[in-house]
Amino acid sequence: MKSYRKELWFNIPARRGFVNITSQVEECLRESGIREGLCLVNAMHITASVFINDDENGLHHDYENWLEKLAPHEPVSGYRHNDTGEDNADAHMKRQVMGREVVVAVTAGQLDFGAWEQIFYGEFDGKRKKRVLIKIIGE
Repeated sequence: MKSYRKELWFNIPARRGFVNITSQVEECLRESGIREGLCLVNAMHITASVFINDDENGLHHDYENWLEKLAPHEPVSGYRHNDTGEDNADAHMKRQVMGREVVVAVTAGQLDFGAWEQIFYGEFDGKRKKRVLIKIIGE
C-alpha cells in the first residue's frame, strides 16, 4: 500500500469564507499515483472546516446566514470561551457544525464523487495562516 501526504495553506483575508479546493485535492491525487484507495482532507485548525457540497453561490450565502443564526459572532461577551480574551467562540461552534474532515473514495485514479459534489475549505476566524492536511492511501 502507498501513502501520500501534503499540506495546503490558506490565509483568508476576511473573518469567514469558503474556498473550493477540489482541483488542489485532485492534483494531489495525481501526484500520489494512487489509483484505488481513500483520500482524507482534514482542516488542521479548530476554527476551520472541510466539507463536501455543491459549488453554488446561493448555497454559500445561505450557509453564511444559517451559521450566523446558529452561532452569532456578536455579542462576543455572550460566550464563556471569549472570557479568555478571545473573540472566536462562534468560529469553534461553526466548525463543529460544518465538520473537521471528509473522506472520499478513490476509484480508477479519480475522486469518486456523487453528482455536484465538491470539496471546500471553510474559514470561520480568518486573517491568519491555517493548513489543511491531505492524506491519500491505497494502491
